[in-house]
Amino acid sequence: MTERGATVLYDVPGPRTRLRNNVLTLAFGVVLLLVAYFVWTKFDEKGQWKGELWEPFLRADTWTELILPGLLNTLTAAALAAVLALLFGAVFGIARLSDHRWVRIPAAVVVEAFRAVPVLMLIFFAQYGGSLAGLVVTEFAAVVFGLTVYNGSVLAEIVRAGILAVPRGQAEAGSAIGLRKNQVMRLILLPQAVTAMMPAIVSQLVVLLKDTALGFVVAYADLLNAGARVVPANYANLIPSVIVIAVVYIAINLALGYLATWLERRSRRSRKVSADPAAAEMAGGEVPLVR
Repeated sequence: MTERGATVLYDVPGPRTRLRNNVLTLAFGVVLLLVAYFVWTKFDEKGQWKGELWEPFLRADTWTELILPGLLNTLTAAALAAVLALLFGAVFGIARLSDHRWVRIPAAVVVEAFRAVPVLMLIFFAQYGGSLAGLVVTEFAAVVFGLTVYNGSVLAEIVRAGILAVPRGQAEAGSAIGLRKNQVMRLILLPQAVTAMMPAIVSQLVVLLKDTALGFVVAYADLLNAGARVVPANYANLIPSVIVIAVVYIAINLALGYLATWLERRSRRSRKVSADPAAAEMAGGEVPLVR
């Protein structure tokens, strides 16, 4: 057994380590305060804290006509791209584990190619390459395409790694009781891998949400476009607008992180209860009687 507070990854810090950690924390806090004070004073010298620059954000029409429509466009593009990227990642991640070379090799080529190209280039390619081919590609479609193929490729690697992390004995046990390969993947490997993959998947979805800001370069009317182009053009307050938009992005990403944590805990709890009838009884559930 380990000592109280110890884990398999590290030991309980001793007095000297705790003292060193406290000193480093204090030093970092002081440096952070100094940097914040420096930035505050420089902004103050440039008049960025004047009330008239921040007053537009106290008016309802600024939010209802400018910021909230941009936020809605950002969330719409992010939601659609997230769903498509998850599907893309699941299909190509599983395809990379196929026993057939004619499936495994093309999937690997697609994943590695899209994972190596910057999202911005993919967005440009979708819009301007599509127009050269005679297709009408909107800014929304270009942004969704770039986010889908790039993040989907990254998610494919996450899915592949998550499935490979499941002990081989699980797949062998499924095969031993007569399950086909697709049943082993669907009923045994994927359910166990999802919980392990959840933190990485959510981290990538946060990246996807922030990458919607790259739609700014193709004039997509997203949250960044509203905060860095439309609002400053009306009120000449670029720095305050960018700060407010940054706070909105932080709030969205924190909410997404909390949602992911809740889903992960619920998934672990449901798996534990289903595997342990005694835990279900302690949690207030009823264990069916065998007659």
